[in-house]
Amino acid sequence: MRRLLAIILVCALIAGVGVGCKKAEVKPTEQVVNLGGIFPMTGSYAAFGTYSQNAMTMAVEEFNTAGGATIDGVKTTINYINEDDAASPEVGASAAQKLINQDKVIGIIGTVTSGVSLAIAPIATAAGVPEIATTSTNEKVTLVSDYIFRVCFIDPFQGPVIANYAYNTVKAKTAAVIYDNANDGTLLLAQCFKTGFEKDGGKIVAYEAFTNENTTVDFNAQLTKIKAAKPEFLYVSCFYGAAALILKQARAMGLNVPAGGSDGDDSPDLAKIGGAAAEGFVFSTNFSSGDPSPKGHNFVTAYTAKYGEAPGGPAALAYDATGLILDAFKTAGSIKGSDIRDAIKNTTFTGISGAYKFDANRNPIKAAVIVQIKNGQQTYLMKINP
Repeated sequence: MRRLLAIILVCALIAGVGVGCKKAEVKPTEQVVNLGGIFPMTGSYAAFGTYSQNAMTMAVEEFNTAGGATIDGVKTTINYINEDDAASPEVGASAAQKLINQDKVIGIIGTVTSGVSLAIAPIATAAGVPEIATTSTNEKVTLVSDYIFRVCFIDPFQGPVIANYAYNTVKAKTAAVIYDNANDGTLLLAQCFKTGFEKDGGKIVAYEAFTNENTTVDFNAQLTKIKAAKPEFLYVSCFYGAAALILKQARAMGLNVPAGGSDGDDSPDLAKIGGAAAEGFVFSTNFSSGDPSPKGHNFVTAYTAKYGEAPGGPAALAYDATGLILDAFKTAGSIKGSDIRDAIKNTTFTGISGAYKFDANRNPIKAAVIVQIKNGQQTYLMKINP
């Protein structure tokens, strides 16, 4: 009888363990979270996409090698997932949905064009995922919500940079503008150059538009009107591929006045496509590989060693944007989007293109640089402070 009771008691204890007690959860010692990048890897702006992906890869590798971050006592490293937006708002929106809903990213870096960033921003906002645009200079981008930041300057600052250069350094008193009216960024930049040049005391003698640089290859009609107006300076508001063709066609018809553009021209392909026609062309951008600062020099050296070519401005901005969000992630000690957002707002991060301090609309207060094409190469000219 005692033996039977003992057996029953043991069985009851076993049953109790199986039914009433939970096995203690084993907390992981390491974890990996995803960070998304959205860039134009195909199409007319693919050079910018390649720069950006390369730089993001570098920044993530450095972060992981340095130990990552500690989140709730767990060592946390980053897995970088890159998506192609093909410079299309529709494709970019789909990429953002995939990164947020499927990959559960803690943030999104990108993108290059303002139109695509404007398509991504509402999606990131609705999901509470911070987004840091890289070269999207249209001021509307960050106005979507306080989850949206950028690491580049905005067009109302950039446009007058070359306008001031044309008026004060080139001594041009008249200028002409040719621009792509199918792109919000290039349209706004043309307007900002015009406003800045006129404010300096100059006169815009021709203001010619074309539609969609991805499909337009003949600019002779616009350039013929511009030549007839006899400007002393030509401002080209589009990206590097179309800008190179415009310069070739302008020089071919004898329109040989000094010319300039924007950060959309920051690619070696401008000189490769434009050849001799691109000589002397100036453009404003966020970073130059000729930047004399030690941090800039070290970045250029490391990037060149890894990828076999010097980085352009888009690479520096993608590197800074990645470093900024990862620094905020580490500071916040959280994977929650609102915590990372708040840490970005209050950042003390210093990147390749300078120290980051944001205004009320989450735009960085930073300098621009002017680069000139000399002997087929991008040459640092000067830095322009806000």
